[in-house]
Amino acid sequence: MKLNLEQILPDSDSSFRFLLTPKLNEVFYWHFHPEIELVYVEADKGIRHIGEHISTYEGCDLALIGSYIPHLNFDYGVKATVETVVIQFPETYFESGLVRIPELKKVVDLMERAKTGLAFTGETKRIAGVRLKKLAHLDRFHQFMELMSIFQFLAESDEYVDLEVRPISSQTILKQQERMHRIHQFVEANFQKPIDTQQIANEVNLSLPAFCRYFKKTTKLTYTDFVNQYRVQYAKKLLIQDKNVTETCFESGFESLSYFNRIFKKWTGESPSSFRKQRLK
Repeated sequence: MKLNLEQILPDSDSSFRFLLTPKLNEVFYWHFHPEIELVYVEADKGIRHIGEHISTYEGCDLALIGSYIPHLNFDYGVKATVETVVIQFPETYFESGLVRIPELKKVVDLMERAKTGLAFTGETKRIAGVRLKKLAHLDRFHQFMELMSIFQFLAESDEYVDLEVRPISSQTILKQQERMHRIHQFVEANFQKPIDTQQIANEVNLSLPAFCRYFKKTTKLTYTDFVNQYRVQYAKKLLIQDKNVTETCFESGFESLSYFNRIFKKWTGESPSSFRKQRLK
C-alpha cells in the first residue's frame, strides 16, 4: 500500500493549518509529513494507526503526532457521522523564537515527547476536544492564543500514553511501516474467518517463524491475540446495537460460544452478557 508524503501549507494569514471534518472516511490515506499534527476525532468507533501502533478508539480520540511519523486518517472506515479537528504546524514551530520564551517551556517539552507519538485519555481528551471544536469560531489571533493554551493544558496533563513509534528515517523502517499496514488491512478484511497465521505470513512474504517473531516484537502480542482483540472490539459494537450474545459471537468470527466468552472477558474484564446488559440500560 502506498505511503504518501503530504504537502502542507499554512492557512492564509496563519502560521498553522486548521482542518475541520475533512470527510475522508471512505479514503484510505496512509501518509506522513514534516509537520507536527494534533488530531481530535469523535466517532462511535474507529482505528488509530500511527506508525507501528494499531488500536481502536471508541467515542473520541486525541493524538499528537510528531514529524515524519506515518499515520492513517482517523475517520477511515467509519460509517457514521465523524467530527474531526486537525491542526498541523511546522516541525520548527517551537525551535525558533518560541523556544526561548520561558512561559512556553512545558509546551516545548510536550513537542519533544510528541516525537514518538502521544495519545491522550480521560477528561483531557474530552476537554481539549471541546476547545478544539470552538477554534473555528475564532479569528486568527485568538485561534493562535487558544491553541497555545490548549498545548499548555496537554503539557500539564498526566492522562496520556506514549505510543513509542518512530519517524521514517531509513528504508528499513519504511518497509516495516508498510508491512504493518498490510497486516492491518488483512485483519480488517478477514477477522470473521478462521485465524490462519500461515496465510498472513505469506501475505507479507515472511516464513511462519519469522512472521511470529516479527509480530510479537512489534506489537507485544501474538497474531491470534491481535485478531481476537480486533474481534472483541467489533463484538462490543454489535452488543451495543442490541445483538444477542450468540449472534455477536459468530458475526465477530468466533467459532465457539465458550471461547468467545473467555476471550471477551480477557480483554474487557466482563462477560459479553454483562457488557450488553450494562450498556442497554
